[in-house]
Amino acid sequence: MPFYFDSNHQPKVLIANRGEIAVRIIQACHDVGALAVAVYADADSQALHVEMADEAYALEGASAKDSYLNIEKLLKIAKRAQATMVHPGYGFLSERSEFAKAVSDAGLIWVGPSAETIDLLGNKVSARRLAQEVGAPLAKGTDKPVENAQEVVAFAKQYGLPIAIKAAFGGGGRGLKVAREMKDVAELYESAVREAQVAFGRGECFVEQFLESPRHIEAQVLCDQFGKVIVLGTRDCSLQRRNQKLVEEAPAPYLSDEQRQKIHNAARDICLAAHYVGAATVEFLLSRDGTVAFLEVNTRLQVEHPVTEMVTGIDIVVEQLRIASGLKLECDENLNVQGHAFEFRINAEDPGKGFLPTPGTIIQFKMPTGAGVRIDTGVRSGSSVPGEFDSLMAKLIVYGQDRSQALQRARRALSEFTIEGVSSVLDFHRAVVECDDFMKDFAVHTRWIETQNKITFASSPRPEVNDNSIHRFMIEIDGKRCQIGLPQSLLAGFNQGSVRLEKPKHEQSDIDSSLLRAPITGSLYKWKVVNGEAVSKGQTIAIMEAMKMELQVFASCDGTLEQQVDEGQAVTAEQIIGQIR
Repeated sequence: MPFYFDSNHQPKVLIANRGEIAVRIIQACHDVGALAVAVYADADSQALHVEMADEAYALEGASAKDSYLNIEKLLKIAKRAQATMVHPGYGFLSERSEFAKAVSDAGLIWVGPSAETIDLLGNKVSARRLAQEVGAPLAKGTDKPVENAQEVVAFAKQYGLPIAIKAAFGGGGRGLKVAREMKDVAELYESAVREAQVAFGRGECFVEQFLESPRHIEAQVLCDQFGKVIVLGTRDCSLQRRNQKLVEEAPAPYLSDEQRQKIHNAARDICLAAHYVGAATVEFLLSRDGTVAFLEVNTRLQVEHPVTEMVTGIDIVVEQLRIASGLKLECDENLNVQGHAFEFRINAEDPGKGFLPTPGTIIQFKMPTGAGVRIDTGVRSGSSVPGEFDSLMAKLIVYGQDRSQALQRARRALSEFTIEGVSSVLDFHRAVVECDDFMKDFAVHTRWIETQNKITFASSPRPEVNDNSIHRFMIEIDGKRCQIGLPQSLLAGFNQGSVRLEKPKHEQSDIDSSLLRAPITGSLYKWKVVNGEAVSKGQTIAIMEAMKMELQVFASCDGTLEQQVDEGQAVTAEQIIGQIR
């Protein structure tokens, strides 16, 4: 039954997010007669979601910490805009209980589960305990966060390798490391803690046995405030790189009726026991021997929610708004899933360089159309893909009456998709829909890309990265002081004479192999070796961070390290960050 808010009780939704998911929520708000309020970091001042919203406010910050992760700024804007609801989207603060509580304490409606539920299920250790209580299938793991690397080593010795070291408060593959050799356990634990701290503000990690070459299966759940819980079917999200999903589909193919029922029952029971309200995703691993093991609960909207919408006809974002407004679920508990759908994440990454992020400016963004094709995007031709945030530009969702038709439509849609100016994963997607492992045998698993993928790609040229930093000035209008902000690129166009244009450092020398170059555009997170210390070829000497990904920098030869970039400093790809003499 179609739903529309009464004009006398029109909600105003502040969207504490950016990019394609902010656009998606804005569209859902407009579909049901709600007003949408956007926020933006400096690099997003000209983004699509800012233009589409009914109102938009600057967060006045460049980094995630100073913008989309700043609770105080977000609540001030909500008050200023007179918002009545806050939708967190996914990522950023969407699974932070302190944000949910702050929103509720401010008298606003939080579009999601309560802070208490987020704490219960967002902590993967307590979520495991709850899953055990309701009889959900589980792999062996620690019953609390580990204190140090020695505890991780002890677990590995007791239960064997491989093991998974996971952020206790987070998801989306951030802060997840898989150790396959004992010598790597301590370093991977430290890396997981660092990533968790950066991504979620908390570095606690726990450990569990890692199922080798598993499929990633999940169940989408909706729960209202009256105790009604509905499972909207399953999804398969096995095609991943660096524990980040690239391709998802619904329903999950090649499951037995018993496996599907086990997943449905466990997802329902966990949400009931947690007194869940809102949209949840309960995730599982499926080993090659058919073993199902509970993984985690994501207490938010998932990136891949559109494939479930396509096969159920249910708008999950609208249902989130309805549930948060205190309305009952009207979906049938015996939901009939029809057809098949794929989602292809269109990231600004270069498959030829190991899927390294490639921020820059999109010169051309030409989307496919036709039967069964949907595009969720936060960019267009001329948009900037900033290095400060996630690499996702868009999602191509394709529907068919069955998996075969959906695949055929996907091939056609992918062939029509054109992106120029930044590298993208389109070539990977075009290749994978022709690959027997995915198309016929379904031999893919969560590490298939890293271990069994035989597809090779040519590297793309490095895109130019525009300076989208905002410069703010005070001006006077009718005697009143006002603040304006202009992008650096625009200022340069107004008056190039006042802008100092320096030759990029990486152009100073292209021959000396002793020079250390940044492998990606991002920031130098940490030096692992002090300035002036002796290093050996192949030794890890620095950690870089970009688009929520951590990358190691290795010594190119033996010698003494001379650092040329400070920790925390932003650098461009191929820029010289040091030298070994």
